[in-house]
Amino acid sequence: MPHFTVVPVKDQVQASYESLEGINWVDYRDTGQDYPDHQDTVSSDGHGNHKEDSPFLNSSDAASKKNEFHDRNLALFEDELDIRPKVSSLLSRLVNYTNITQGAKEHEEEESAEASRRKTPKSPNMGTMMGVYLPCLQNIFGVILFLRLTWIVGMAGIVQSLLIVLMCCSCTMLTAISMSAIATNGVVPAGGAYFMISRSLGPEFGGAVGLCFYLGTTFASAMYILGAIEIFLKYLVPQAAIFHDTEPHRSDSAMLNNMRVYGSLCLSLMAVVVFVGVKYVNKLASLFLACVIISIVAIYAGAIKSVTHPPEFPICMLGNRTLVRDRFDVCAKTITKGNITVPSQLWDKFCLPGNTSSAHCDDYFNQNNVTEIQGIPGLGSGIIRDNMWGNYLEKGELLEKAGLQSVNAHGALENFGMYVSADIATSFTLLVGIFFPSATGIMAGSNRSGDLKDAQKSIPVGTILAITTTSLVYFSSVVLFGSCIEGVVLRDKFGDAVKKNLVVGTLAWPSPWVIVIGSFFSTVGAGLQSLTGAPRLLQAIAKDNIIPFLRVGQHHISSLWCTTISTLHVLFCVPFNRFFLMCYLFVNLACAVQTLLRTPNWRPRFKYYHWALSFLGMSMCLALMFISSWYYAIVAMGIAGMIYKYIEYQGAEKEWGDGIRGLSLSAARYALLRLEAGPPHTKNWRPQLLVLLKLDEDLHVKYPRLLTFASQLKAGKGLTIVGSVIHGNFLDSYGEMQAAEQAIKNIMETERVKGFCQVVVASKVREGIVHLIQSCGLGGMKHNTVVMGWPYGWRQSEDPRAWKTFINTVRCTTAAQLALMVPKNVSFYPSNHERFTDGNIDVWWIVHDGGMLMLLPFLLKQHKVWRKCKMRIFTVAQMDDNSIQMKKDLATFLYQLRIEAEVEVVEMHDSDISAYTYERTLMMEQRSQMLRQMRLSSAERQREVGDQSNVRRMHTAVKLNEVIVNRSHDARLVLLNMPGPPRNTDGDENYMEFLEVLTEGLERVLLVRGGGREVITIYS
Repeated sequence: MPHFTVVPVKDQVQASYESLEGINWVDYRDTGQDYPDHQDTVSSDGHGNHKEDSPFLNSSDAASKKNEFHDRNLALFEDELDIRPKVSSLLSRLVNYTNITQGAKEHEEEESAEASRRKTPKSPNMGTMMGVYLPCLQNIFGVILFLRLTWIVGMAGIVQSLLIVLMCCSCTMLTAISMSAIATNGVVPAGGAYFMISRSLGPEFGGAVGLCFYLGTTFASAMYILGAIEIFLKYLVPQAAIFHDTEPHRSDSAMLNNMRVYGSLCLSLMAVVVFVGVKYVNKLASLFLACVIISIVAIYAGAIKSVTHPPEFPICMLGNRTLVRDRFDVCAKTITKGNITVPSQLWDKFCLPGNTSSAHCDDYFNQNNVTEIQGIPGLGSGIIRDNMWGNYLEKGELLEKAGLQSVNAHGALENFGMYVSADIATSFTLLVGIFFPSATGIMAGSNRSGDLKDAQKSIPVGTILAITTTSLVYFSSVVLFGSCIEGVVLRDKFGDAVKKNLVVGTLAWPSPWVIVIGSFFSTVGAGLQSLTGAPRLLQAIAKDNIIPFLRVGQHHISSLWCTTISTLHVLFCVPFNRFFLMCYLFVNLACAVQTLLRTPNWRPRFKYYHWALSFLGMSMCLALMFISSWYYAIVAMGIAGMIYKYIEYQGAEKEWGDGIRGLSLSAARYALLRLEAGPPHTKNWRPQLLVLLKLDEDLHVKYPRLLTFASQLKAGKGLTIVGSVIHGNFLDSYGEMQAAEQAIKNIMETERVKGFCQVVVASKVREGIVHLIQSCGLGGMKHNTVVMGWPYGWRQSEDPRAWKTFINTVRCTTAAQLALMVPKNVSFYPSNHERFTDGNIDVWWIVHDGGMLMLLPFLLKQHKVWRKCKMRIFTVAQMDDNSIQMKKDLATFLYQLRIEAEVEVVEMHDSDISAYTYERTLMMEQRSQMLRQMRLSSAERQREVGDQSNVRRMHTAVKLNEVIVNRSHDARLVLLNMPGPPRNTDGDENYMEFLEVLTEGLERVLLVRGGGREVITIYS
């Protein structure tokens, strides 16, 4: 147990004000020393404490100016003038300003109760094989393998195709490693990827990425459905097409419309299956997976058989151009019937019907021969050399075989439909985007985490094994396709050159129909798996109650959402790769953050991970997002960002011990340690507020407009600490303290004050305030400005503690070198809903306070309440001051400060002390015979009033008040230097009276005292 030593400290009640004023204070007095340049310097005050000199004042001799300290018009501030220059003295030296760089160092700166009554779910019993490995296989293998991989190999060549497969599979493998580490770091209930990201990176990231992953999974189901419909209409039952194009070579729009109609019908049937029950999908899953496996085995069997007996799929070539094989019967220009040579169907396509003369034929047809080549040369044919490198095409470009003799002649446009052509322009990045969906589906196992018997074991083993299996199949398929199939056939997306057969089916054994039927059922099965997995994911998000509009989490409603979004994809073909990539990116980020933070709870059983692998996976995901389509990547990130901000502002607050919290703690610790290096530079200075609130007996804030003023001044920037003191004993008042803290937090939220709350219990209120002033904040993140209310009714109160506490706080802030702001008549200050459309903010600059009076109006004008107010600065000139030069110098000063304001110099001439001044002094001193004294002559009054300093101070207060009221009676706000309290505590009550007289007749006044350092600078 730690030992504490209590050291008694005597209460220095009788300490002189000078001792309070001088500790660690910036000395504005002229010392007679000459500085070589006009730079900020950090110096020592002789006690080992550092202080920052003025960033724009040179030192000069103050002795010759000492008589200015006792001007009658500034007697109220005569104690201030010992350590703060008069404005006239400050402005007289503005001409010496330079733009030399400042020399000071710059700083770079679970829910437990809610779930207790839920019904006990059925015990999950799915293992690694059925729960993770096979579903992942089924989702990864699908439409791309059977419909597009041959085309990708034909366009990109074997080398670049292997690179595409390597990029995509490496991305998913690295993601699976990161996911395995997260999945084995504790129990992973329903939700899979969403649960892992949200518990690792917080509800905002989890919800945003979870919804994006849900959208990606939903759109993927639509992709599988469209693949199934393409197989159905192109290869199974072409006669079922509803829409037909008038021009045979232009069937794109008709095909799209057919896919929309049949796709919507297929989606509806699948939705019914999902609505009826997931168990039927699980029962059919084995059948669909068997179709996938049989189809892949048929491809390998066909490739092996092609070594000795390649399948017969001849390709008809005209010159070096590939012809659409189903438009004619014989690959020849003429045929022999009996002993007569007659034109073939091919001749009729290129020549005028019924005419055997070549003069009426297409030029290219006339000048080139018709030949047949083998579409599937086989594994031992050496065709791999021709297919090694890429052959990208533009849209409409004809498929030509290099090496075949051809005469380049202009052909008729109407015959363009006889040739096989590229339907889209291709590039490496496009093919990456097309292939990547075939590597997705790795989350199929994690999405079923709620059904797994041992998710921590099954997810890593099953997922990594599934990715390894599929990657090997993809790599081998790329090599086999390039080694067995002719290049023009590989580049033929829809099999037009092989009589509308599925290209991969031409290689399969024993029949192409094995692949056609198998791929159709496999794509349907993959679509069903996605339609069942996506609602579970949405349901998990809804159960966490982090997104308000999803708080109905029934499975049927989730399925309905899924069906609706899939329908949109079927109708409009929305790209979805980026949603998967974003999910994978954040899985990698979650693993990297947790690993680097080394939080005590990060103890994954899966040991084969490293933060560098996670960062590599994250970089690959980001690169693939922008490689495939940069604009869709930006759209996807924008959607995720909007969801993130929605959850941040509207969603329920959750504390899941996520990595972002840990990262915030680490960043906060690092920043606080950096701030410890020294005080903030003048350019970085802003008021960091400690707002002292007074609570009534019911623990309600007495003057909430203090918080309104603070929010308008801060506008959400910097530090705000709201403090209050409860009178009593800590042990007895702990509950009251908590209630007070909650009340303050509620009103802070109402007034939109972003900051912290601190309530202390003390036996004396003034001691509690001193404790707050001393101890609030942490390290370099401490307050530099105190805001407190005016003690209203101090004259009528029989208890002097209120105003004595006020003056004691003023003295403490001065001793602590803190700035002080006292809003007077704070109940008249505007609320956050008001707007001043005109009016002025008037600054009365009597003594230099480090620039606080210049900075505060500028900060207030950043808020919408004060934005349209104009700023006016008044300063006071004495008899020996050149008011014209002062005004010119002040305008120059404001120009260099980049502050727009009207400037006015008020001349205050020496005058005799008026009878009114003596009367106010007599009232202040509470003479019992006030009426008799008022009838005395001036000489008798002068004899009667014992303390001439009180008279001079009252004279200053009266004269200044007259001038201020005369010039600023209609101002929206008046900012004024607050005189320091007297050094002798016997005059405290008189000090309160001086302040009352100084601010009399003004609606809104802000009394300001600087903290003893410069807060504004002319330098950039």
